[in-house]
Amino acid sequence: MNILILGGGGFIGQKLARKLSENGTLRGKAIDRLVLADVASPASVDAPFPVETTTTDITDRASVDALIDAETDVIFHLAAVVSSHAEAEFETGMAVNLTGVLNVLERCRVLPSTPVLVFTSSLAVFGGEVPDPIEDWTIPNPQTSYGTQKAIGELLVNDYSRRGFVDGRGFRLPTISVRPGKPNRAASSFMSSIIREPLNGVEAVCPVDPDFKHYYLSPRRCVENLIRGAEIPAPELGMNRCMSMPGSTLSIRQMIDAMTDVAGPEPAKRIKWEKQPEIESIVSGWRYDYNPAKALRLGLVADRDFRENVQFYIDDDMPAG
Repeated sequence: MNILILGGGGFIGQKLARKLSENGTLRGKAIDRLVLADVASPASVDAPFPVETTTTDITDRASVDALIDAETDVIFHLAAVVSSHAEAEFETGMAVNLTGVLNVLERCRVLPSTPVLVFTSSLAVFGGEVPDPIEDWTIPNPQTSYGTQKAIGELLVNDYSRRGFVDGRGFRLPTISVRPGKPNRAASSFMSSIIREPLNGVEAVCPVDPDFKHYYLSPRRCVENLIRGAEIPAPELGMNRCMSMPGSTLSIRQMIDAMTDVAGPEPAKRIKWEKQPEIESIVSGWRYDYNPAKALRLGLVADRDFRENVQFYIDDDMPAG
C-alpha cells in the first residue's frame, strides 16, 4: 500500500501521517511507503515503513505528473489556499484550489490504475437562501470564491469517479478547533486562537459576538474520519461521493465555557472582544446547522462535546510548560 499526502506539511497532513504510521495499515493492507508532498519541504515522521518528503507545486501539471504514478494506491488531497487568502488573492485561489485539483484528477485519469482519492472540501460550499438544517442533498450555493472553488472540486471528484478514473470520496470539513500552531489566513482562524492562546497564557481577540454559532470538529477526530473515509468501500458511497463530515454546532460562549470547565476560569479572562467587520462579512455567510446523516451512517464521528476538543489540544498539541 503506497500512500501520498498532498499538503503533507500542514498540521492535518502531519497528524494524518503520524496516525498512519501508528496504524501501519490502510484498507486492510500493510503500508509499504508514505510520501508527504507540499509546496515547501514537509517534516518527516517516524514510521515502521519508508517515509519520503518532497516539494510539489500542484498548480504545475508536470510537477503533479512526476509525483503520482501507477504505484500510488491512496491520495489524501489536503492542499488548499484557505478562505480569506482565496478571497484576497483570487488568482492564487483558482490556481491551487481549482487548477490543482484538476491536475491531480487528470494525472489519475491517464494511469492504468484507479487510485483512491480522499478530497477535503469545505462547508463553505453552502450559503445563501437554503433551509436549515443542511442535508446531504442540499444544493451547494457558495458565497465566497473559496467555497466556489471547493464546490467545483466536488463536482469534478464525482464525475471522475463516475467515469472510473479515480475512486474518489470528498469530505466537507467542519472548522477544525482547537488547531495547533499560529493563526493562518483562514477567516475561521480565531475559532482556534481564542482557545489556544488563552490556554498558553496569551491574549486573544474574538472578532464576533459570544452568541455567534459555528460547526466544529477536533483535529484528532478529523484525522480518524479521513482514514475511515479512505477505507469506505466504493459501493457504499452511492452516486454522490461528497458529504459533510460530522461535527458539533456551538456558540462562542459554549466553547469558552467548555474551556473553563477543563482548564479553570483564568484562560477566559485573556479573551478580548473586538469586532472585525472584514472577518464578520465572511463568516456571517457560513451555515452552522448540519445533518451529516450519510457520513454518520458510514462510520464517521463527531466529538462528544467541546470539552473533548479542549482536552485533545492539551494532550496532543499544547507546548510543554
